[in-house]
Amino acid sequence: MTIHFDEEKRNARLSDLYKKEEEELAQMLSNKYGIQYVDLTRLAIDTNALRLIEEDRARKAEIAPFKKVGKRIFVAMRAPERSDSLLELKELEKLGYIVKRFIVSTASLEHAWDHYKDLSHATASEGGVLDISEEELQNMANNLNTIDDVQGSLLSAISSKQTHHTSRLLEGIIAGSLALDASDIHIEPEEKVVRLRYRLDGVLTDVIDFDHPSYKLILSRLKLLSGMKLNVNSGAQDGRFSIHVGEKEIEIRSSLIPGAYGETVVMRILDPKRIGLSLEELGMDEFLMNMFLREIKKPNGMILNTGPTGSGKTTTLYAFLRAVNKPGVKIITLENPIEYHLDGIVQTQITNNYTFASGLRALLRQDPDIIMVGEIRDHEVAETAVHAALTGHLVFSTLHTNNAAGTFPRLIDMGIQPEIIGSSVNVSMAQRLTRRLCQHCKKAVPITGDAKQTIDRILEKIPRPDALPQNREIMWEPVGCEKCAGIGYKGRIAILEAILMDNQVEEVVRHNPTELEIWQAAFPQGIRRMAEHGIVKVLEGITSLEELSRVVNLDEELR
Repeated sequence: MTIHFDEEKRNARLSDLYKKEEEELAQMLSNKYGIQYVDLTRLAIDTNALRLIEEDRARKAEIAPFKKVGKRIFVAMRAPERSDSLLELKELEKLGYIVKRFIVSTASLEHAWDHYKDLSHATASEGGVLDISEEELQNMANNLNTIDDVQGSLLSAISSKQTHHTSRLLEGIIAGSLALDASDIHIEPEEKVVRLRYRLDGVLTDVIDFDHPSYKLILSRLKLLSGMKLNVNSGAQDGRFSIHVGEKEIEIRSSLIPGAYGETVVMRILDPKRIGLSLEELGMDEFLMNMFLREIKKPNGMILNTGPTGSGKTTTLYAFLRAVNKPGVKIITLENPIEYHLDGIVQTQITNNYTFASGLRALLRQDPDIIMVGEIRDHEVAETAVHAALTGHLVFSTLHTNNAAGTFPRLIDMGIQPEIIGSSVNVSMAQRLTRRLCQHCKKAVPITGDAKQTIDRILEKIPRPDALPQNREIMWEPVGCEKCAGIGYKGRIAILEAILMDNQVEEVVRHNPTELEIWQAAFPQGIRRMAEHGIVKVLEGITSLEELSRVVNLDEELR
């Protein structure tokens, strides 16, 4: 019998074993020196941080700056006591940075160093790197108060024949979005023009149409800035870059997809102020806030937030995490992708080799107290999350259903046994985001006709009627002024509903119930449904009935 020796397979196994041993060694050194361990192969590398240390110096000292937040720099190190490594950190401190050290493996460093090629590629193209002037950006943002102001500024930049015409135009697009507090910038090439739109408080708003030559110049600059490939225009690409406005760092995530007339661009603006909201600022009344504060302090179980994409689910979960984040608690998140960085919390990001299912199993080996899973989308993730909730962990996650009651049939559809749902789920909630009326220009109108009929029917059986606003005759409508950029709305607020797991709900869930049966079982809890919560906000003058109808199907709720 002939035995074939596969040297290639043996070498691959030895390589995998070596990498595993090196990661374990890095974790051991982490415990020895009291310096946090991190696996950079699962994190996005901030190229703005890499710029602070030249590649040859970083490789020589076996370090890599991988994240920059204001004046704080996160630096990965192979050996925390190496003199040349420490000298590089002192140089950063001389520049006014606060350095936080992390212990990593060689594989992590190689992953970070590999991103230096993005920097060299960008700087090699003369005039191809967009150097956004922080001062200019701040000045522009301060002087742009309405959409008309933004339109005038951009049209001026387009008509300009100056050398830096492209830079001015892209700066103006970004500055305008910041001035109007947009969440996304959409650049959409059509046959004859290119359309620019901002998403303002969840609604896409036309800004200007401009020419294709200007669009092509902006696209090239944006690709360089975001670390994308210039010569790829037939496939999707993603990238990111950061800008500073005052003392605040804002990250912008860029996405390109090919279209009939050019690549469509969407820039998501990740402003840290968007997630710095308290539970009260999210739109919770005192009853809801006290209920959630009670539930998130429990040592185990699941809190599930449901709703469509863009309904603010992640922002609410971040608010919960901040409320429970204490020195004695280990919190780990599993996100796709990491949108905002939270101090004191270990955040990990989904990759091809680090899925929700495998990542969640790995998290449970990291001895967490609290876990946040970005989304439960299949049986494997649902089963692992339920197991975590049953074995002493508090689990926050999101699910795609239409309302709070839909959570339980959805979990059953995913293959979770109804008998254990009652023991694992603490609370199911659902939410939508509705725009706030501008408090400077809103107009009072009497409640009459169909509006009165709708409001009266929703209030007919509302829980806790004694806590309703005294007003039943007046509601408010949008007008538009300089304070709200002429739109009539400024900011958004969450419209919420929830179902607690109690004996009545648990008993119903055991028998594969309909949503109606779940709502009937939960009625004694006194928690208002989304339509009811929203109507209260209408009577309080926080939003309009028209806006509430846009995000909540009031006819369905009435039935």
